[in-house]
Amino acid sequence: MKVVTIVGARPQFIKAAPLSKALREAGHMEFLLHTGQHYDYGMSQVFFDELGLPTADINLNVHSAHHGQQTGQMLIGIEEVLLKEKPDWVLVFGDTNSTLAGALAAVKLHIPLAHVEAGLRSFNREMPEEHNRVLTDHCADLLFCPTQTGVDNLAKEGITKGVHLVGDPMYDAVLQYSEIAQERSFILKVLNIKPKQYLLLTIHRASNTDNPNNLRNIFSALAKAGETVIFPLHPRTRTAIESMHVAMTDYPNIKIIDPQGYLDMLMLEKNARMILTDSGGIQKEAFFFAVPCITLRSETEWVETAASGWNQVVGVDSELIRNALKHTPPANQPPALFGNGRSAYEIVRILGEDRIQIEKQDNSIVSSHAEQTFMDTVV
Repeated sequence: MKVVTIVGARPQFIKAAPLSKALREAGHMEFLLHTGQHYDYGMSQVFFDELGLPTADINLNVHSAHHGQQTGQMLIGIEEVLLKEKPDWVLVFGDTNSTLAGALAAVKLHIPLAHVEAGLRSFNREMPEEHNRVLTDHCADLLFCPTQTGVDNLAKEGITKGVHLVGDPMYDAVLQYSEIAQERSFILKVLNIKPKQYLLLTIHRASNTDNPNNLRNIFSALAKAGETVIFPLHPRTRTAIESMHVAMTDYPNIKIIDPQGYLDMLMLEKNARMILTDSGGIQKEAFFFAVPCITLRSETEWVETAASGWNQVVGVDSELIRNALKHTPPANQPPALFGNGRSAYEIVRILGEDRIQIEKQDNSIVSSHAEQTFMDTVV
């Protein structure tokens, strides 16, 4: 079986790592296509290095652009690769422009498409990611859901065929790399911070980065809290802060650092008192580590984390953020909602079995066609 795996952004590198390992252990051929959506070393190559991902077979180097331009450039490049490689499956992850471009290229070439992290819904159609994930789900032949909520969401949209509840490869990755991070990361020492004595902040979504009032509300709430805040600065957020002339000197307790690699980020998450983020992936990683999370959006795709009490969805109102910082997390550990840490192996098993079924169907069609041709000749 030959699989073209399409990645382009930090969360996809993380999810792809356990899947790539499982594919290769099973003896399948994987062609790894990097769209170049994330291209800074700290947002891309460091993840390949730390996660042991094989070097991408091709990097399209699309980089940043407006949504239509970026997606169109990816679509052109991906289509060329698929025409050349002729894979049995195209594998896409999540909800980025890389995801949608891969889905459209595959479905138009009639190549079976598998979507990892299917069924997520924020029900906020102002998010570009929401359109990406909905369209990809409706293109996919196999839909791998991380939780039962994903399965239920798809059923409400009439999608039941090819849907599998498999767990989350991001949970696989956390289990596989947490001990390695503990041994290799010295980020707490480098930053001179102690476990549970700091907050961790990440911001990257356009709804926040493109709105100076949102940024100031977040920073103001954290400044008034008075705690040390570690803030790995996403390139998009850095550009926004600079272009909007947001004065970070007004918030002296917020310590800006460069984007971190996977291992250092795991340690920062694991040891934070609380995490504040607009990232879906970091909401989950906080949940995995039993670290209380504050989501700086008006909704979340990961409704299970909020329902469990470990994630507060508060938006960007300063007072709500300050109140959320005082929240006491549940006494019990988060429930096991994201699988058993072996979702990658289950996905690979299903891909292989489904490919066999497709081949049987193809052979049946060929045999039927040949039989009919013979009968027509005899007659």
